[in-house]
Amino acid sequence: MQIFKVGGAVRDRLLGRLVSEVDWVVVGATAEEMAAQGFRPVGADFPVFLHPETGEEYALARTERKSGRGYGGFTFHASPDVTLEQDLIRRDLTVNAMAEDEHGRLIDPYGGRKDLEARVLRHVSPAFAEDPLRVLRVARFAARYAPLGFQVAGETLELMRQIADSGELDALTPERSWKEISRALMEPRPDIFIQVLRDSGALAAWMPELDRLFGVPQPEQHHPEVDTGLHTLAVLRQCAEHEQPLTVRWACLLHDLGKGLTPETEWPRHVAHEVRGLKLIKAVNERCKAPRDCQELALLVGEYHTHAHRALELRASTLLELLQAFDVFRRPQRFEEFVAAAEMDARGRTGLEQRDYPQSAYLLGAASVARAVAVQPLLEQGFKGAELGQALTRARLAALEDYRRNSAADRPT
Repeated sequence: MQIFKVGGAVRDRLLGRLVSEVDWVVVGATAEEMAAQGFRPVGADFPVFLHPETGEEYALARTERKSGRGYGGFTFHASPDVTLEQDLIRRDLTVNAMAEDEHGRLIDPYGGRKDLEARVLRHVSPAFAEDPLRVLRVARFAARYAPLGFQVAGETLELMRQIADSGELDALTPERSWKEISRALMEPRPDIFIQVLRDSGALAAWMPELDRLFGVPQPEQHHPEVDTGLHTLAVLRQCAEHEQPLTVRWACLLHDLGKGLTPETEWPRHVAHEVRGLKLIKAVNERCKAPRDCQELALLVGEYHTHAHRALELRASTLLELLQAFDVFRRPQRFEEFVAAAEMDARGRTGLEQRDYPQSAYLLGAASVARAVAVQPLLEQGFKGAELGQALTRARLAALEDYRRNSAADRPT
């Protein structure tokens, strides 16, 4: 029995990055021998074991053969005669196909270290094209390592195009896809994730609603970058730079989908794109099986983000309607995330990334003022039932009117 450290732990150590988890491959052993040493089996499709003390994963060396469609369409073979090189060649990228022995000696049969130094993400073998999930994985790695100068090799992009053209992406389960998407959006350059998918043709196959935005113009006076797709990428980059949570990043990814439905005769204006985009956002939400909080915020941001941009002009009644749409009195965090998404949208414009966005403080202040209106005085005045609700609305409107007036007076002229 020989045990080797493999994959990401080896890659990140060579890059000088923090190693958060370690995976191991065991060569020359059987499942029975692993169990006899106290390892606990957890793999359903192939033999994977948890170390009895550290809890780290130890997998028996294995080969694989394509036997069906999609990520799960493989037959695995694990036995003591499978070599380390045979195990490593089935991996996705050369930088992930390196191992270390117990003495720290590097085993690198496919040139992973050379590609690390060249900052290239390259597939290990033509078998890469058999697994459609690898399209999303490579794009995710590109998003993670872009700050270090990594790029996807041209021949790997070509294989990704073949996968996209084959229709294999349709075989991915929403659960597996969302796992990759959610992780990619939280990487340092989520915009690169989308760009690589587009460069490989995978974005058109996987999320045509988003791919359609590239080449769609917007008014240059408001959007110096003009192109709606490029604007979306810029908004995602702002999300990463401002360390926004997944809910905000997902909402920002989808916020302008309605502009893809604007007739060319109406370009570059996009009247009512907010409402038109809702059916597209809903479709993407459902297809990707996004978590409920991500789905809800994406729909609300899609519908109301231009309200945020015009916040300083809104009447008190419109402000109150906006707050009520977000259920701000019971769910204040969701409104805060909406405001963050609107600010990322405003900053995701060429040359305007550092411009102040006073709407953020104004909207959060309005929410605070409306929530501060107390119910008890109204109860003491004898209001109850429907009349209490109406009195509360009047009180909140009055508070928001005062807030608008005072804010306008304090605003520089």
